[in-house]
Amino acid sequence: MNEQTVSFQTVLDSLLAPAKDFPRRYLKHFSDISPLELKTLMDLWPRVKPDRKLSLLDGLLSLADSDTLVSFDDFARSILDDPDAAVRVRAIRLLDHEACDDLKLVPAYLAMLRTDPDVNVRAEAANALNVFVDLGELEEIAEETYGEVHAALLESARGEKEAKVRRRALESLGWSSNPAVVELIESAFESGMDWKVSALIAMGRSADDRWEDRVLRSMLNDNLKIRKAAVQSAGMLALKSARLPLLRMLENEDDGEVMTAAIWSLSQIGGEDVQTYLEALLDQTEDEELIEFLEDALDNLAFTEDLDRFELLSINPDDLEDLAEIEENDEEEQ
Repeated sequence: MNEQTVSFQTVLDSLLAPAKDFPRRYLKHFSDISPLELKTLMDLWPRVKPDRKLSLLDGLLSLADSDTLVSFDDFARSILDDPDAAVRVRAIRLLDHEACDDLKLVPAYLAMLRTDPDVNVRAEAANALNVFVDLGELEEIAEETYGEVHAALLESARGEKEAKVRRRALESLGWSSNPAVVELIESAFESGMDWKVSALIAMGRSADDRWEDRVLRSMLNDNLKIRKAAVQSAGMLALKSARLPLLRMLENEDDGEVMTAAIWSLSQIGGEDVQTYLEALLDQTEDEELIEFLEDALDNLAFTEDLDRFELLSINPDDLEDLAEIEENDEEEQ
């Protein structure tokens, strides 16, 4: 049956069918769903079996990974209060996947962070709030809203009984310039492996060069999770001092995830030899996914280099004032 001719009722019938997996060809019907279709779906939703719901949501998350044009926001919002915790987790992930920054989500996320009985839901809510910390630091949301988000995350990072939730709260607070967050990051970095990973994620979001030495040392760590987090943070912080170690990783790193993290971080840092190395990797590989990833990295590298050139050419407003004073003095002397 041609996808274009499939009715939404057929999609719903398939959702209620006993088959194990929801057909992937129907997934796009949930993107930009119309209000009437969404109402029909939600009326039927309680009748859908739990494993069927999860199969559908996992399929939507997978599709969102590969297709940037789909949007499942409306559907995901409608199931944030689902009685199944696993569904709530996936609903948050669907919204977070698209970096949804709708302020209407803040009360729901805060309520989930504070009161949801499931630890995984609380952890996902803490993670999803990171975008609002970033916006708050940029002064793009109301100060009152940012204050509420920041306070809730700080409370969770300090007092939540489950370490997983505390770690996600710390990671989200990484965007914050509050001195209390610096202390939390330093303490976490000196703790166990999971805490060190969270500390490195927070460091990468901080735009603070104070973490440079810790990040560079962690890039040499034997633990894959720590090494990957350090590599990603080096890119987010655009550490020029990480360029050479990252270039060496392209030759010596055995783990695929750390390798791709190194490639992307190099595209964020830029500089001498990076383009040459990435182009050499592109010429050598026959893996289609890696080819696409390298092409994206090269595009990002070009953006980074253009941004660097723009910053070099930009004029400091203070310099303009000094120049104006010099010109005025010259005119008075004449």
